[in-house]
Amino acid sequence: MTSASGAPQPVPLGTWPTPLDPLPGLARALGLGPDDLWIKRDDLTGLGGGGNKIRKLEWLCGQAVAAGATHLVTTGAPQSNHARLTAAAGARLGLEVVLVLAGTRNASAGGNLALDGLFGATAVWAGDVHKDALATTAREVAERLRADGAVPELIPFGGSSVLGARGYAACGRELLAQAPDLTTVVAALGSGGTTAGLVHALGPDRVLGVHCGAVPDPAATVAALASGLADHDVDAETLRLRLDQVGAGYGALTEPVSAALRLTARTEGIVLDPVYTGRAMAGLIAAVQDGDIAPGDRTVFLHTGGLPGLFGHPAALAEAEAGLAGSAAPRGVSRK
Repeated sequence: MTSASGAPQPVPLGTWPTPLDPLPGLARALGLGPDDLWIKRDDLTGLGGGGNKIRKLEWLCGQAVAAGATHLVTTGAPQSNHARLTAAAGARLGLEVVLVLAGTRNASAGGNLALDGLFGATAVWAGDVHKDALATTAREVAERLRADGAVPELIPFGGSSVLGARGYAACGRELLAQAPDLTTVVAALGSGGTTAGLVHALGPDRVLGVHCGAVPDPAATVAALASGLADHDVDAETLRLRLDQVGAGYGALTEPVSAALRLTARTEGIVLDPVYTGRAMAGLIAAVQDGDIAPGDRTVFLHTGGLPGLFGHPAALAEAEAGLAGSAAPRGVSRK
């Protein structure tokens, strides 16, 4: 879709505004006041199991529809939330979707991959390659589609481009209307567009991005995207980023993340994923512990979704099930 001026316009894919709910049990567990900690439920965006990529895809798919696209082509890891939601957006809009995924089909199962198939996407397995090689394969796929008479639209990794980041600039404004006294919003920093959009709307002082290991230079990535949204350069040195939650790498489950998953589930009944929101919550907990987030601050945790990814992460599933197996059975109830 385009406006009268020719600028791309978003297509409606999500349900807005998403709720802003208190987290009093988790706040107490962290030593914060009962009104200090809140959660922005961008896991409840509606389409395809929910998640933050919907805000980006509204803009990116708007551009695709305006260009007369017949196919969406994008890239990701096997358990990519972005790939899942691109597949769902294509189904909603009547577009074919091709997902160029790292790894091999036999190495991954369940979780987001099951939903990719349910939404009718086609997977192209690129092998054990880095992001740049994935992008090259995606361009090659698009060229083959074009040669066959299709009109493919390349959707960037994670939906993170200046256009896609507009979705999170809008989210930042939505959040300010809900919590004008906001001190800090904590968000997972994956491909960078979510953090960049929030920085554009809220300023760098109020956004704490927790690096998840998806990009090699998160500060430069966010600064470039935020600069593209603004009429001035955003200095990477002004960003509030935590780089201490990556551990052994992007897909690796760490003990702080495991602890954050358990604590959030057992105090609030809210499920996080082991790659993104789990790391973001571990970063929030660490920020409270080192005084970067203090009692009396109005802190918002941005829940960016990713629940299906939990079911495609064997280590996280095993830990979750071990918690059940290790519990004592009530009297008169046998374990089988």
